Amino acid sequence: MLIVALTGGIAVGKSVVANILKELGCYIHHSDKIAHDLSMPGEPAWEKIVAHFGEKILKKDKTINRAQLGKIIFSNKKEQAFLNELIHPLVFEKKKEIIKTLKKEGRYKIFVSEAALTIEAGFADFFDKIITTHCRKEVQIDRLMKRDQISRAEALNKIKSQMPPEEKLKYADYIIDSSGSLQSTIEQTERVYRNLMLDYEMKYAVKNEKS
Repeated sequence: MLIVALTGGIAVGKSVVANILKELGCYIHHSDKIAHDLSMPGEPAWEKIVAHFGEKILKKDKTINRAQLGKIIFSNKKEQAFLNELIHPLVFEKKKEIIKTLKKEGRYKIFVSEAALTIEAGFADFFDKIITTHCRKEVQIDRLMKRDQISRAEALNKIKSQMPPEEKLKYADYIIDSSGSLQSTIEQTERVYRNLMLDYEMKYAVKNEKS
């Protein structure tokens, strides 16, 4: 199985690309969903998060108010670092477990990990290939404002808290620019998928030669 990372900043179209790749037959692992599951009441991460940030970040049902927590971490790099250092290793271990299971089943040729902070977390070397999605800054700001119902200043604050896109692009094997139409994004993603299939074939051709 080819192990692929799909990364990029906030609101740059990663989910759209992931959905297209899923339709093409890839297994999609959504790191945000795993992180959310690991942060539910009763989970070890939940206890550590509440102990650190206090019960002010909880809803009435004791689940974490992600919007409230987001306001804290997007405005405080130290708090953001604490949360990332807690969650990322747990998500990574879950990811490895899923990959191990999928390899045994043999149903998928391409595993795609959708995660915004793959590079920042130091996991880039784990992957065979990295896809980086990006778009023009004004497009990103507009999408984020509409998606999260926030002001331009709040959107800029969230964007600034992440690695600059030009840094992420340095790690990319494949780049998808989602600034344009949906059709353009679909065509770019399909092209990347065809290349990934070639990468898959190459990976196992090399393994067979060595064996």
